[in-house]
Amino acid sequence: MNSKEQNTAIIKNKALELGFMFCGISKADFLEKEAKQLDLWLKSGKHGKMSYMENHFDKRLDPRLLVDDAKTVVSLLLNYYPSEVQEKDAPKISKYAYGEDYHFVIKEKLKELFAFIQDEIGEVGGRVFVDSAPVMDKAWAQKSGLGWVGKHTNIIHPKHGSFFFIAELILDLELEPDGPIKDYCGTCTKCIDACPTDAIVQPYVVDGSKCISYLTIELKDELLPTEFKGKMENWAFGCDICQDVCPWNRFSKPNNEPRFNPHENLLKMNKADWEDLTQEIFQELFRKSAVKRTKFDGLKRNIDFLK
Repeated sequence: MNSKEQNTAIIKNKALELGFMFCGISKADFLEKEAKQLDLWLKSGKHGKMSYMENHFDKRLDPRLLVDDAKTVVSLLLNYYPSEVQEKDAPKISKYAYGEDYHFVIKEKLKELFAFIQDEIGEVGGRVFVDSAPVMDKAWAQKSGLGWVGKHTNIIHPKHGSFFFIAELILDLELEPDGPIKDYCGTCTKCIDACPTDAIVQPYVVDGSKCISYLTIELKDELLPTEFKGKMENWAFGCDICQDVCPWNRFSKPNNEPRFNPHENLLKMNKADWEDLTQEIFQELFRKSAVKRTKFDGLKRNIDFLK
C-alpha cells in the first residue's frame, strides 16, 4: 500500500504527463474566509444578472457537500496562452476562446487522470470539475500553492503569469497538501488603472456587472447598457485587458495543446470581416469554441455595440 506522499507524487507526475502545467493539493475543508467575501459580494449585487451565483452557497464553500467523505482537492492549471493574436483593428475575443472549448479538452484530461488514479491507487471515489459546478476554483488553486489571487482576482503564477484554466478533482483519498504562496502584487495597480469600465472597484474586488467579460458573455439582454458605449476597447467576447497589462504575464509562454490552436481564418479576420459576419461563418469559425455561448445574435450585438 502506498503512502500519502507516494500517492501524491503518482498523481502529480501523471497530471504533468497529461499536459497540465501544475498540480497542487489542498485538504477538503470549509472555506471560511471566502464565505464572508462571497456573502458580501453577492449582497452588494456585484454578480449582476448572474443569478446562478446565488445558488448552492454552502456547496461552493465546502467540497464535502459535493463528494461524500471528500478529503482532498486536487487543483490543476492548463496553459492557454496563444503563440499569435488577432489583427490589430479587429473586434477582439478573449485568448481563452481562440481554440476548442476548454470544457471538453480539460474534462477529457481529468477523466483520464481519474481513471489512472483508480487503476494505480485503488478504489478512490471523487468527481471532476471544470467550471461547471459550484466550486471556488481560484480559492483552491491559491490554497494549493499554484499562485496568489491578484488584484484583478485572477490567479497569478510567479513563473507563468495568469493565462491558464483551473480545474479540480475532489477525492475521498487523503494526500499530502501543499501550502499557499505569498502575494507578490506589491504596490502595482496596473490592472486597476487599465480597466476601462472601472470594474476592479478596489484591489481584489471586481464588480462583475461592470466587467467587459460579463457584458459580452454573461449578460443576455437584447442591448448592452448605454453607459458602456465607447468603453469596450474593441472587445466583442470576453476581455484580457487586466491580464495583458499585468507585469507577471511577461513570463507567459505559448501553450502546447493543439486543440487550443485557433481556426486558421480567425486571426486573419479584419474589422470589416467581423462586421460582415454571417451565421454560416460564425458556425464554421466557432463550431467547437466557447464563443458559441453568446450565440450568433449575441456576438453580433456585441460587434454592433463597438461601432
